[in-house]
Amino acid sequence: MNMKKNPKNGDMLSLLGFGCMRLPTRGLKINDREAAEVLLRAVDLGVNYLDTAYFYHNGDSEAFLGRVLTPERRDKLYIADKLPPFMVKKPQDMDKIFGVQRARLKTDRIDYYMMHMLQDMATWDRMKSLGIEKWIDGRKAAGDIVNFGFSYHGGREQFKSLIDAYPWDFCQIQYNYLDVNNQAGRAGLEYAQSKGVPVFVMEPLRGGKLAAPLPKQAGDYLAKHSEGRSPAQMALRYVWSHPGVTLLLSGMNTVGQVEENAAAASDSAGYALTGEEQHVFQRVRELILSKTAVECTGCGYCLPCPHGVDIPTCFSLFNEKMSGVGQANFMKYMQATGSFSPTPANASRCRACGACQARCPQGIPIADKLRQAARKMEGPLFRPVTAAARLYMGGKGKV
Repeated sequence: MNMKKNPKNGDMLSLLGFGCMRLPTRGLKINDREAAEVLLRAVDLGVNYLDTAYFYHNGDSEAFLGRVLTPERRDKLYIADKLPPFMVKKPQDMDKIFGVQRARLKTDRIDYYMMHMLQDMATWDRMKSLGIEKWIDGRKAAGDIVNFGFSYHGGREQFKSLIDAYPWDFCQIQYNYLDVNNQAGRAGLEYAQSKGVPVFVMEPLRGGKLAAPLPKQAGDYLAKHSEGRSPAQMALRYVWSHPGVTLLLSGMNTVGQVEENAAAASDSAGYALTGEEQHVFQRVRELILSKTAVECTGCGYCLPCPHGVDIPTCFSLFNEKMSGVGQANFMKYMQATGSFSPTPANASRCRACGACQARCPQGIPIADKLRQAARKMEGPLFRPVTAAARLYMGGKGKV
């Protein structure tokens, strides 16, 4: 297993991290026997970074790690976990949640702790008002938390603002060869790198979609230039090729997936892409995106929208939904457009004011396409669900 030094603290981390969100299940519960077999095979092959969260597998993902990791195994691994901001209503909630997590994990420390789905500055400002910075300082001083960061699924500009808002030890973003202009994207990745913030990548395979059969023309072209590597291995190779990526997470749920991904992470040829290889990924991206509804490049020239619409993100998810490559479902759309936050950026907020139109270099009829996106992505339950969610989370603002 190839390793990479965390540029912030010197930790030697496996290029391949294990995401504990998609463990094997039996019914609605984790299948401990199969899940342990998969996880321990990954550890045997050199994976030393395990990522979980308070809500994964209805709260049992953390406890599973506590059941499987003996003290001897635990001491050789880095565990990442997450604090859900919407559950923090008062300062004491941070201690309560963190206490539950350590008890589930059966550990005295969490090596990489992050704000879960920190979407915007409004959420960070609220957490600051509750004392998150002082709390983190105290936990670090006590050795309970070693590194503090955030995971992110929102748009590029909010990501940059968050990077500048705090001396983060790391951040976690979605990135793959299709999402170069989606969410934080390559521009966000490079911005974090320029600020000295290590970037950990999630969804390198788009929830497995880039490992599954691709649209035929794209799949055939990639196979012709893959030198025997599988689609999954090619997708992982693309992410590792970016110098700003410290590691990536894969939600593996079979031993076969572990061995396939670990082989890619052990490639002695290295990961720097030649110009020809860059062209291959560009062409595959084009072939996949040719089945899209909006020819948006994600350049962001249309922003800022006077009404707060994150136009590139809305179009990217709309395209994902229409092409069948990805998991652009109702929940993912709400998360990525901040629909639960006080400053939502979903497509139906468009008022067809025309401010974006003159700035679009592609000449896209933006208001018309946003109406189509809203019809496809939001549906009749969108307003009541988001309103109820914001009320539950203590948020304000209009849909």
